[in-house]
Amino acid sequence: MRIAVLGLGEAGSIYAADLAGRGAAVTATDPRAESAPSGVRLAPSVGEAVDGAELILSLVTGHAAQEALAAALPAMDGTGIFADMNTASPEEKRRLSLRATASGIPFGDVAILAPVPRARLNTPLIVSGAAEAAITDRLSALGIPTTGVGPEAGVAAGLKLLRSVFMKGLAATVLEAATAAEAIGAREWVLGQIASELGPSGEALVEHLLESTQRHAVRRAAEMRATRSFLDSLGASCPMTDGTIEWLERLSDKGLQTPSNIVDNLVSDP
Repeated sequence: MRIAVLGLGEAGSIYAADLAGRGAAVTATDPRAESAPSGVRLAPSVGEAVDGAELILSLVTGHAAQEALAAALPAMDGTGIFADMNTASPEEKRRLSLRATASGIPFGDVAILAPVPRARLNTPLIVSGAAEAAITDRLSALGIPTTGVGPEAGVAAGLKLLRSVFMKGLAATVLEAATAAEAIGAREWVLGQIASELGPSGEALVEHLLESTQRHAVRRAAEMRATRSFLDSLGASCPMTDGTIEWLERLSDKGLQTPSNIVDNLVSDP
């Protein structure tokens, strides 16, 4: 299978490398990249990357999704399928879908349901849009756990945002508890209590939540603002989401830093 990967950030690099490892012919492009993962051909432009590709995976981040699609469409033919894997609002995914449809290109709204570095190609995906079935079939054939959730673009994006209410809210709650506990020297005890409630993988999850929330605060703040807009459109109350946004924005502005040794001091036997 000939696959084009647009974007060689953290997720894009993993998808490109692992898909090549599973036998796909992968071409990738990223204006910031000087090299591609082993087994992946680096193209100098989006147009050259998608030329002749059967499946295009856009992993460029939400704010660049429209630009990536616009650059890809003129170089695609009717046999190519465009899968937008960026986090965005349902409305944005529908706009992208309409643009692709107007150019005669099948479009899929693909949502990634967990951090890609943790499980790599085993990270579960959900797909909606006109190309739902085709994308699900192709990715499943490559061993990627992929589930179709409907023919309307934006459905997958909306489900991911609803999941983010809990996952990003959980991260904000852990961070709030750990930061307060730091003030009274109870960090290790509090983190141990939280980890024990999260099951056998609790320690690893707590560590991931604390580390990744700090590192990706800017991107996650944008994601949660999109989540809030979606909740508003549903008429749903969202005080917890408001609190999560506040935490992420404070971290983004570096007005509050997580205690430097929170992660290093997780208790091993809560």
